[in-house]
Amino acid sequence: MAVSDGTGKPRPEIRGDILFDHIRTLSLIGADPLGGRTRLTLTEEDRKARDILVKWMKELDLDVRVDRFGNIFGILEGKDGGKDSLMIGSHIDTVIHAGPYDGCYGVLSGLAVARAFREAGCIPGRSLVVAAFTNEEGVRFQPDMLGSLAFVGGIPADEALSVKDDGGTTVGEALSRIGYNGNEEPGFLIPSEYLELHVEQGPRLDTEKIRIGVVEGVQGISWWRVSITGKANHAGTTPTNMRHDAGYAAASVSVFLRDLAVSTGTTLATIGTINFEPGAVNVIPSRAVFTVDLRDPDCTRLTEAEEKLAEFLQKTAGEEGVRISAEHLVRFDPVVFDRGLADEIEKVAAARGLSSMRMVSGAGHDAQMMARMCRAAMIFVPSVGGISHNPDEHTSEDDMAAGAEVLLDVVLKLLGD
Repeated sequence: MAVSDGTGKPRPEIRGDILFDHIRTLSLIGADPLGGRTRLTLTEEDRKARDILVKWMKELDLDVRVDRFGNIFGILEGKDGGKDSLMIGSHIDTVIHAGPYDGCYGVLSGLAVARAFREAGCIPGRSLVVAAFTNEEGVRFQPDMLGSLAFVGGIPADEALSVKDDGGTTVGEALSRIGYNGNEEPGFLIPSEYLELHVEQGPRLDTEKIRIGVVEGVQGISWWRVSITGKANHAGTTPTNMRHDAGYAAASVSVFLRDLAVSTGTTLATIGTINFEPGAVNVIPSRAVFTVDLRDPDCTRLTEAEEKLAEFLQKTAGEEGVRISAEHLVRFDPVVFDRGLADEIEKVAAARGLSSMRMVSGAGHDAQMMARMCRAAMIFVPSVGGISHNPDEHTSEDDMAAGAEVLLDVVLKLLGD
């Protein structure tokens, strides 16, 4: 849909009805009876979602390219003949039993911006690229954001394709199975700017009744897998002072991490998965394996948290007579986004009469990888109750439309005509 900009030229406008219909359509892929959906990356459900996205891109006559990592790019060529570009992106894979918006909203809003140009009959001054990156969530393959990390050259191509899931399947094998092992190499496309629109996944905007989040950066992330080996013994006959209890040692780490987070005020610490062996109610655990997720917007504080965790693990091993090993899975430093792009987002929000606030993202996003390659920024809209990674995730259509309109306005300013 297009309206005049006052000069007689049609002005691109967001078609909210189509955007919401596309979101609903994707939300049905991988749906479960309890209202969630599971589309782990490079599964059959992911393939179905990818096929629909590519179909929608082709309906808009976008030039669809797929790189070696399965990242999908729909290109609307600009007047410059594709020499320079602005990219809008996110992901369409999900966590287990997910909500409908995380990632998908950003990709489909990018598609809505491309549609706005097509329906207005406008050719942008520079090319517009809509991107869907592989394995943002990191549930099936680690690290998370693997597709965008590989795209910017942050991990060697062969190493990225050799990453295995728990069943031993590599990324390369999974890509071949679903038919998304593309031919484009890293660096085939280097945008000048990258924008990502996303639901907040936290409570600040909803609590403070702010319509637009101007995201200035992403906090650092450190993932660990900790293995504790003790000695199995009878739960009813072994005195407490004679135990080498892997379960107790794991529990003490959990308490330590909570105290660490409370004492710093900025560090977040989570034990997201844990498994005990042999796993019997009346047997002292001989082994505990669990993951630790540390986050902080300040690189120095994140490093201090890692060091304190390592010190506590060493201390606990000595005190409890257990063996502890810690494997570092992922380490991403905090990222600061482009100030000029953030300023532009704030300006266009104000011009539309939308309240906004500056903020740092607590979750990781493909934008933090793209910031290694080009100017990058993010736009947030409210998540009701701050709920995310949950079927109860909800953002109103009014807020989703507002976010897409701000995105379009920023794109119009950046691309010109």
